[in-house]
Amino acid sequence: MSTDVTDKVSAVPPPGKGGSGGGTSLVQLVLGGLRRNLRQYGMLIALGLIVVLFQVWTGGDLLLPRNVSNLVLQNSYILILAIGMMLVIIAGHIDLSVGSLTAFVGAFAAVLTVQHGVAWPVALVLCLLMGAVAGAVQGVLIAYFGIPSFIVTLAGMLLFRGLTEILLQGQTLGPFPNGLQKLGNGFLPAVGPNTNYHNITLLLGLVLIAAVVWQEVRDRRRQQEFALDVVPRNLFLLKLVAIVAAILALTMLLASYNGAPIILIVLGVLVVGYGYVMRNAVFGRHIYAIGGNLPAAKLSGVKDKKVTFYVFLNMGVLAALAGLVVAARLNAASPKAGLNFELEAIASSFIGGASMSGGVGTVLGAIIGGLVLGVLNNGMNLLSVGTDWQQVIKGLALLAAVGFDVWNKRKSGS
Repeated sequence: MSTDVTDKVSAVPPPGKGGSGGGTSLVQLVLGGLRRNLRQYGMLIALGLIVVLFQVWTGGDLLLPRNVSNLVLQNSYILILAIGMMLVIIAGHIDLSVGSLTAFVGAFAAVLTVQHGVAWPVALVLCLLMGAVAGAVQGVLIAYFGIPSFIVTLAGMLLFRGLTEILLQGQTLGPFPNGLQKLGNGFLPAVGPNTNYHNITLLLGLVLIAAVVWQEVRDRRRQQEFALDVVPRNLFLLKLVAIVAAILALTMLLASYNGAPIILIVLGVLVVGYGYVMRNAVFGRHIYAIGGNLPAAKLSGVKDKKVTFYVFLNMGVLAALAGLVVAARLNAASPKAGLNFELEAIASSFIGGASMSGGVGTVLGAIIGGLVLGVLNNGMNLLSVGTDWQQVIKGLALLAAVGFDVWNKRKSGS
C-alpha cells in the first residue's frame, strides 16, 4: 500500500520537467497538441499549406484583395450547402438532390420575379418555403417511411432537375431585380471618412477579433473551473495570436478592395448559429447521437425520426438559399445550374472531417473543407490548369482526406 503511494508521488514531474512547467519548449507543446487533436487541426494545417503553396506558385496573385473577394463570392453557395450536408452526414445519411434543388429554386425565383413581377423580398421568402417543403417531403420519406436516403435523394435529384427544365422550358431566364442581385454580388456600403479602407469591414473585423478572443478565454476559464484539462498557457497564447493574425489579415485584404461581401455576413451568421446549435443545443447533440449510435440513442429517448426529418428540412432550406445566391450571382436562372454541387458539398464535408459512419464532424470543419476546394479551384485557375486536371487533383484531395480519417481511426483504436 505504502509502495503504491510512494510510486504515485514520485511520478509527479518536478518543476520544469513536464505538465505546464516552464521547461517544456513551445515547439514540443505545439507538436503534442497537434498529435492529440490531429483530426481537428489536420485540415486546417492543410488549408494553410495549400494557401502558401499557391501564393508562391502564382507569384503572390492568390492573396490579392480582388482574388480573396472573388474566392468568397465564387464559393459561397458551396459553403452554404456544405453546412447543411455536414449535418446530414453526421446524422448518418446523404443527400444527392441538393444540386438539382438549387437549380429548381433559382428557376422558381426567376419565374416569380422576371415573369410575374413579384417583389424580390416576397420571392425570397417563397423560395425558402419551397426549399423547406422539398426538404420536408424527402425527410418524411426517409424518417417515417424508412426509405434509404440515398434512394430518396437520388429520385429527388432527377425530379428537381426535370422540374427545372419544365419551369425554364430549356432556356435561361433573367435578369433579376437589383436587390436580389446584391445577395450574390453585393458588398457592404461604404460609410465614414476616407481612410483608403472600407470602414465597416474594419469595424466588423475588430468586433470579430474581440468576440473570438473573449470566447476562447471564457471557454478556458470554464474548463479550469471544472478541473478539466486545458492546453498549456504558452500554446493557448500562440493559438490566440494565430487566430487574431488570420482574422486581421482577411479583414485588411477585404477592406482594401470593396469591403466585405454581403454573402460573407450571411455565411458568418450561419456558421455562428449552426455552430452553437451543434455544440450547445439539445437538437445538435441528438444529431450526433443518432449518427454515432442509433440503437443507443433510441434507448436514451432520442426521437430519431423527428431529428432526421428536421435535418432534411433544414437541408432543403439551405439548398434554397444557395439556389438564390447562385441565381443572383449569375443574374439569371439556367437549366444547367447546380451541376455537381452535391458532389462539391459532400467532398467539402468529408475533407472537413466528417466520417462515413456518421456521428463525427463540425460546422467549422465543413467551411474549412469548402475553402480547401475553393483555394484549389482558384489557385489552379490562376495557374491556367485545365478543368480535366482540376478534377483529378480534387478527386485525389478527397481520397487523401478520407484516407486520413481511416488512418486516424485505426491509430486511435476506434
